[in-house]
Amino acid sequence: MPFAFRAPVRIQPYFGYRNRERLFITVRALRSRKSEFGKRGKWRALRTMMAQFASHEVKDLPVELEVQSPGGETRRHQAITDKEGFVHFDIRLEGEWDYEEHPQWETVTLHWNNGEGAQCIDGHVLAPGTATGLAVISDIDDTIIETGITGNFRAVMRNWRRVLMEMPEERILVPGADVFYNALGGNEGLPEGKGHTGEHQYASRRPFFYVSSSPWNLFSYLVAYMKGRGLPLGPISLRDWGLNRQTFASSSHGAHKRAAIEAIVATYPEMKFALIGDDSQGDLTAFSDIAVANPARIRAVFIRKVGETMSPEELIAKAALEAADIPLWLGEGYSEGHEFLASIGLLEDDEATKIVDSVGKGEAEAMT
Repeated sequence: MPFAFRAPVRIQPYFGYRNRERLFITVRALRSRKSEFGKRGKWRALRTMMAQFASHEVKDLPVELEVQSPGGETRRHQAITDKEGFVHFDIRLEGEWDYEEHPQWETVTLHWNNGEGAQCIDGHVLAPGTATGLAVISDIDDTIIETGITGNFRAVMRNWRRVLMEMPEERILVPGADVFYNALGGNEGLPEGKGHTGEHQYASRRPFFYVSSSPWNLFSYLVAYMKGRGLPLGPISLRDWGLNRQTFASSSHGAHKRAAIEAIVATYPEMKFALIGDDSQGDLTAFSDIAVANPARIRAVFIRKVGETMSPEELIAKAALEAADIPLWLGEGYSEGHEFLASIGLLEDDEATKIVDSVGKGEAEAMT
């Protein structure tokens, strides 16, 4: 869109995460204005959503990442944006970078020059706490938000009105997702507002990570949706969409999610994970591969059923999970979780017991 080329250069930071040795955060340089997703008429909504996809990326832009250690030492790390406007910071942390008791959002600062002078913006990095050894990795599409926002090209075209004309508050929440997710992690500590490098804000009780086949262009939209629905926030791994066969091939969805989840699991070797997804984009197959390869690390796999008969690949994945004795929950609604979890013997683990109790609470509240 023509106005994008005249907009000032800004940096869009995406949620990052760290362990005690490395910090990861992705940012993107764009010629676009900050997105606002409040109530508006259909044509203003269309213009807002079109702007998400028509933003102009800025390559070869110097960007500095400013971080502060728990001991108060500040360092700056320099990088240059690639041809799509991205910088994927992967920083080796020097000194002691331990965790607080509960998960925290740690503030970092991005610096750049947009031709009108020096600019800066806050970014947020998730640091897990020491109080829990269980984290959650969740899909987004058809897991917490009803389908239409992503998927293959035909699915997007069938749902063009939903994709291009509905604001986050108008999107349909998967029934029971808010109760279930808040029981697992809560929603306190939403990172927002202007802070200073090194400041902390509380995150959810357990670390949450999200993976999706949506394009990075929809990051702000998805964050607005999660905030509006009171869902726990966490780093979101999205994709760079190109107009090619690879982007829209069904196999690429599972490959992207598998790679993103494997990276998160490898970052936290001391933690165990619960994987939550649905059966519309190969989640069961991808989750099974990861779980079977890491049987001591994956405490449970949750799959919301939205499709019809399981494919041969999904039946093989299900059998592999059963053979590895990794609990699998399959159901059409989160309120059914207690019955399923109890039937597969997940009550024996302390952390799993908390999950079962959470699902049971969600079931009771859903019926009141």
